[in-house]
Amino acid sequence: MESRECDTCWYYDYDEEYDEYFCMMDLDEDEAYRFFSDGRNRCPYYRQGDDYTLARRQ
Repeated sequence: MESRECDTCWYYDYDEEYDEYFCMMDLDEDEAYRFFSDGRNRCPYYRQGDDYTLARRQ
């Protein structure tokens, strides 16, 4: 998955405690394995969010 795709994803959020961004999707072990072993690196949970929709969520 490319970082620019994550930057616009609804589930990509900032954690002030750890001072870093992370994916909020709660993947189980099988889902994480399929996602990271897939050669295409396309996130099946990607949801488009622009600056306005992301700001409204906060």
